[in-house]
Amino acid sequence: MRILLVLLFVATNAVAMDRWTALAMLESGDNDHAIGPAGEVSRYQINPKIWPGGNPSDSQVALVNAQRIMSARMEVFKKSHAREPDDFEFYVLWNAPAEIDHPHRAVAERARRFVNLVTSDDS
Repeated sequence: MRILLVLLFVATNAVAMDRWTALAMLESGDNDHAIGPAGEVSRYQINPKIWPGGNPSDSQVALVNAQRIMSARMEVFKKSHAREPDDFEFYVLWNAPAEIDHPHRAVAERARRFVNLVTSDDS
């Protein structure tokens, strides 16, 4: 059902979400107990090697940890690009930061879906 909702939002572009809500929907279907194929944890599917600590099933802990991880990535981006990342770049920074200037096709496709979740028709 959650995947259907994500597809509906992507297809209609009817409801804009904030970046963190959209990221959780895209990464795990907003599932606090999700564990990815490589052991990724939390609604944001964070690699266990970089998980800062705390209960990954706690949505607030997951959000704080995700924001902490992204803060460092965004600072590097801002220094190298002299601007804030747009929504597409935000997702690439999350999913494949080493590919920020040339994302793989699969990462770019997911980034486009992310942009659709955070952008509404009236913007």
